[in-house]
Amino acid sequence: MDPAASFFQEPPVLANQYQDDAVLRAHLQRVVPAEMLAGVEAQLVAMGEQAAGHMLALQDAAEANPPQHVPYDAWGRRIDEVRTDPAWAELGRIAAMAGLAALPHDPELGPHGRTVQMALAYLFAPSAATYLCPIAMTDAAARTLVEHGDAGVFGAAIERLTSRDPDHAWTSGQWMTEREGGSDVGATATRAVRDGDVWRLYGTKWFTSAVTCDVALALARPEGAASGSRGLALFYVELHGVDGGWNNLRVNRLKDKLGTRALPTAELDLEGTVAVPVGAVDEPGVPKIATMLNLTRLHNSVAAVAGMRRGLALAEAYAGVRDAFGRRLVDLPLHAETLRQIAAQADGGFALAFRVAELCGRAEAGAATVDEARLLRILTPLAKLFTGKQAVSVASEVLECFGGAGYIEDTGLPRLLRDAQVLPLWEGTTNVLSLDVLRAMARDDAAKPLVDDVGRMLVDARGVDELADAVAAVDAASRALGDRLATLGAASDEVVAAGARSLAFALAGTYIGALLVDAAAWALSHHPERARGAVASASRWAASVSCLG
Repeated sequence: MDPAASFFQEPPVLANQYQDDAVLRAHLQRVVPAEMLAGVEAQLVAMGEQAAGHMLALQDAAEANPPQHVPYDAWGRRIDEVRTDPAWAELGRIAAMAGLAALPHDPELGPHGRTVQMALAYLFAPSAATYLCPIAMTDAAARTLVEHGDAGVFGAAIERLTSRDPDHAWTSGQWMTEREGGSDVGATATRAVRDGDVWRLYGTKWFTSAVTCDVALALARPEGAASGSRGLALFYVELHGVDGGWNNLRVNRLKDKLGTRALPTAELDLEGTVAVPVGAVDEPGVPKIATMLNLTRLHNSVAAVAGMRRGLALAEAYAGVRDAFGRRLVDLPLHAETLRQIAAQADGGFALAFRVAELCGRAEAGAATVDEARLLRILTPLAKLFTGKQAVSVASEVLECFGGAGYIEDTGLPRLLRDAQVLPLWEGTTNVLSLDVLRAMARDDAAKPLVDDVGRMLVDARGVDELADAVAAVDAASRALGDRLATLGAASDEVVAAGARSLAFALAGTYIGALLVDAAAWALSHHPERARGAVASASRWAASVSCLG
């Protein structure tokens, strides 16, 4: 028999995703107190093992059997049942038991709660068939109710949203998108009508992810309120009544999407849906929903960098078992360099997303300085927009690393690209977030603490011989960025807006360069296992940082 006829390519095999990730482990060692990290490390190891093991089968089952909408029962009664594969529910149980929505509310973790939570979410997300989406909304809804709601009204809901008991825990949705508005929230057409002692909502929510959730936060315009975003109020909705039936909701259809196929995303009609105002009904709801959006944007950023890291792990594993031209792919210089370039992208996105997580935790614990709060304000949209675009580009490059196998659905690889494509869209598009960056600069002077933080990190890295060129390159990019920022005041609003996207990418790229230099300097002194890769990523990023605008 021809030996070629009996050849079958070995597939890539994932190792424990925590133990195999030197970037994550080094970061946690650096920012989380040693005693605290020792207390949570077993959970991180366990999640890393699940993510490389049985969660992969759950993900495949949930994707292979996407949600179904059953409008009527056998006798013609309208039921609007949404059926999901049992694997979807099992992924939810894993998330609840891991505390993915609960950890930031754990007082023992204090300002480090967000970092620990996002580390677990980062391990969980690439093997979870997009179940991090309902977790993100649940986490964000709980925080929004804590900050803006009455504890006497919402205390029971908050307790269930942050429960670790999968049989007791609730999940939340986030209902903003409508046919009229989309990103223009001010065009929201959903009405809130007072009916005796209750409020009822009427309208259509065009894109509602995780429609199998228990509760949702929704924007609506109370009768008589002003037009535009100022007249919107925030409402809390429980999707089902005490009898288990829908709360005056109609499921029009489930969305047929490019990716995120296991996630039940619906178009809903609200037909007198009973709702409870979050705070006073005459208070603007958009600033309240911003609390939710800022957290879901952080989750989006972490999902993006987790997807990049998973793609890199698969590509590296494949390069170790695939032969071409008489050598393994990993031993071919050009392919090895391609993997290093992907690694630099993943490292850069990781550094930015987890810097936001660190600052978010400090802000929620009341430990952030004024400058840190301003820095968080600008970095949140920057991280979301930048990592979302990175995720798509990296996923495409990863598929190419597998040649034709990367284009075959059976391998599971195309899902990396399909699911990445939603990340620049969810929680605000790149352009919407770029304009938000301008608002942060105008209202909070938020560019100044960013530039100052770049300078601080570069000072700390000066004198490290291995990083001299990287420090010089990022320093030059920072000075060029400062010159560009200084010219904005003389430009018209339209010119500034037209350049918002380019400016956002320059801000993010320069800041990432400084983060990578700072991480490499620390690794050289404290984490020899990570030092070589950290210096390589910092050097590669710095070499291209001037082109990122």
